[in-house]
Amino acid sequence: MNFYSIDFETASYAKHSACSVALVKVENNKIVDEYYSLIKPETDFFWKNIQIHGIKPEDVADAPKFPDVWNQIQNCFKPNSLVVAHNAPFDCGVLAGCLDYYGIDQPNYLSLCTVKTSRKLFPELPNHKLNTICENLDIQLNNHHDALEDSRACAEILLYQEKHFGVEPLKKLVTIK
Repeated sequence: MNFYSIDFETASYAKHSACSVALVKVENNKIVDEYYSLIKPETDFFWKNIQIHGIKPEDVADAPKFPDVWNQIQNCFKPNSLVVAHNAPFDCGVLAGCLDYYGIDQPNYLSLCTVKTSRKLFPELPNHKLNTICENLDIQLNNHHDALEDSRACAEILLYQEKHFGVEPLKKLVTIK
C-alpha cells in the first residue's frame, strides 16, 4: 500500500485553528518519510485544547502560518493520493477549514478513515479511539495527541488491517475529497 497518514492538533474548535500537523508517508507497506510542523494559528487558544495536546501560544509564536506549511505538504494531496486519518472527517475538515480561511483552492484526493475501518474490522472492541485500537493491536502510542505520534500510529493501524484483512474491505471505505 502507498498512502499518507495525517493528523492535526487545533488551538480551538475553529476549523482553521491548526497548531500542528504531521504526515507519515508509506510506500510499499513501509513508512519511508515523516513530516511535522507546529503552526501559528490566527485564532486564540482554548484551554481545553491546550490540556489535550499541550501546545501553548508561546510554543507556536515563531512557527510558520498555515500557507507556509501548505507549501511544504501540498504535493501529498493529489487526485490519486490516498490520505488516511484516524477520524478523517476531523482532520480533513481542519485541512479544508485552513485552506478556506486563507483562500487556497481545495485539493482533490482520496480519503480513508481508520475509525471507520476499525469499526468494520474490529466490531468487538469497546470503542474505536486511537489509543484503544493501538492497545489492542499492540501498536506503540507513547504520546497520544502528539500529531506525529498519532499519524504514525494511524499508518500502523492501516498497515495491520491490510496485512490481516487485505485491501478489499478497505477499498470500500475510501472516499473522494
